Amino acid sequence: MDSNGFTTCLWFDNQAEEAAEYYVSVFPDSRIERVDRFSEAGPEKVTPDENGSVVEVQFTVNGQRFSALDGGPLFHFDEAISFQIMCDSQEEADHYWNTLIGDGGQESQCGWLKDKYGLSWQVIPKEALQLMRDPDRAKAGRAMAAMLTMRRLDVAEMRTAAEAG
Repeated sequence: MDSNGFTTCLWFDNQAEEAAEYYVSVFPDSRIERVDRFSEAGPEKVTPDENGSVVEVQFTVNGQRFSALDGGPLFHFDEAISFQIMCDSQEEADHYWNTLIGDGGQESQCGWLKDKYGLSWQVIPKEALQLMRDPDRAKAGRAMAAMLTMRRLDVAEMRTAAEAG
């Protein structure tokens, strides 16, 4: 196994390069590493109008390695796989939430969203987890109940609910 661990491969339908460029623009410590394109030399399945189109993009986002494959329309993302963004503050969480739902993303429940490519994310302020893990189980339950009513997690509302006992 490569000493650098795993690389997550994301399957796109002719959006691999665009998506990789988008993700590296959203997160710190991010960069495009390599773009591989079809050429006249191969693979054999390539038609003349595909010459120069993207096969795969290797990129790093927030220190994590990814591969974006232009594999066609056969497969799509769903909520069975998501990426968690642990945020140090509400402001940071709001930044990622607003950025990732912008340009065609969709809100879901409990801090979940889909970006414009259909990839699922969980945007989580760390304090939200602390509130739901409070040793006082009644407080934790009230924080959890408040969270279950939310789309974007709001730590202030969760804190208020936790303390309202």
